[in-house]
Amino acid sequence: MGCGKSTVGRAVAGELGFEFVDTDTLVEEAAGKPVSEVFASAGEEGFRKLESEAIASLETRRGFVIATGGGAVTFSGNLASLKRHALVVCLWAGAEALHDRTKHQTHRPLLQQENPLEVIRALLVEREPHYKKADVIINTEHRPQRVIIAQVKHQFEESSGGGTSTDSSALS
Repeated sequence: MGCGKSTVGRAVAGELGFEFVDTDTLVEEAAGKPVSEVFASAGEEGFRKLESEAIASLETRRGFVIATGGGAVTFSGNLASLKRHALVVCLWAGAEALHDRTKHQTHRPLLQQENPLEVIRALLVEREPHYKKADVIINTEHRPQRVIIAQVKHQFEESSGGGTSTDSSALS
C-alpha cells in the first residue's frame, strides 16, 4: 500500500488502451460497503476471501490493468491466478517511503494502529518472498511516476511481443 499501484495502473491502462480495475473496488461492490467496513465486520480473513473471488473473476478477461491489494499475492491461489493471464508487476518501495506516503491516510485498515511504520516493516518482511515471485519488480522510490509508468508499459509490451489486444497486466 502506498507504492502507486492505482495511480500507475490507471495511467498504464490509458496508455495501452486497456480498462483499469482495482480489486478493492470489486470487493467493495461485492460487499456493498467500503474496504474499511469489510475489515471491521469480517476481519482480514473475510476481506481476503472476497479479494480472492474478485481476482478469480478476472481470470478469463483480457485487456485490463489490474491493481491488487498489497497482500493479495500472499494468499493461496491469487498469484497463480494472476500469472495465468497477466504480467505480474510488483511496485516496490521501502518501509519509510511507504510510511511517508500513507501516514495521513485514514482509509488503510492495516495501518490504523499505534505504530504504522512497524506494521509496514513487518508486512514487507512477511510479503517480500511473495513479491519476489512477480514477473517484474520495479522500485518506485525517488523516481518520477512518468518513469515508472513508462517502465511498466515497456515491460508489458516486451512480454506480449508488442501485441496489446488480448493480454492483461496486474500490479501488486
